[in-house]
Amino acid sequence: MPSNHLLCISFRNALMALLALGPALAASIAAAQQPLPPVRQAVMAFLVEQTSGLPGKVGITVDGVDPRNQLPACAELIPFLPPGTRAWGRINVGVRCESPVGWTIYVPAQISVVGDYLVAARPIRAGQVIAPADLERRSGDLAGEAPNTLTDMTQAVGHNARFTIAAGNTLRTDMLRLPQAVRQGQNVKVIGTGSGFTVTNEGRALNAAAIGDPVRVRLGSGQVVSGKARADGTVELDF
Repeated sequence: MPSNHLLCISFRNALMALLALGPALAASIAAAQQPLPPVRQAVMAFLVEQTSGLPGKVGITVDGVDPRNQLPACAELIPFLPPGTRAWGRINVGVRCESPVGWTIYVPAQISVVGDYLVAARPIRAGQVIAPADLERRSGDLAGEAPNTLTDMTQAVGHNARFTIAAGNTLRTDMLRLPQAVRQGQNVKVIGTGSGFTVTNEGRALNAAAIGDPVRVRLGSGQVVSGKARADGTVELDF
């Protein structure tokens, strides 16, 4: 959804809340327009924290808020990531105000992660055991590559190619026959992380998976969740 449209919806909701406060108080609050630099600064600080553990050189660009907005000034700006959003690539960051009037806007941002990743230095045959000479490093924005892109030689060397890989192609975990990190029927710990929280649970894996491969897990409650297999045998939940 375009950011301008989101701002219009938020402003309309804020205006309705203002009218409910009464004419005098509403006029007083409405006159104090939300300064735009603090919004951008809050989003930037939030994203710096969210990306602190990412590999490579992180770059963050926060787009400006629509200068035509008439949002009431906020006592405390609360940035957040919408459900299912990762601090990676092109995203919209939510900014919520709870006092004196509730409103929410979404600020576009771009997160780049410049680092090394692996590409095929020459054609690799299906079933071939990959050697260091078959690989070369290339530097670029990892946020523009697939999530399961390989970044370290040890992730590929000694493993068999599942199918033919053309020279210059970026290597991903699904291109290789990797050892199982999770076995079907295995009891596993599932971990989910979000903005300021971590949840853990346990369940039984419904399929085998190599590192980075998808896993379906049946929790003790009977609910089935999906995630990705980690090297330590845990499952990272998809949100």
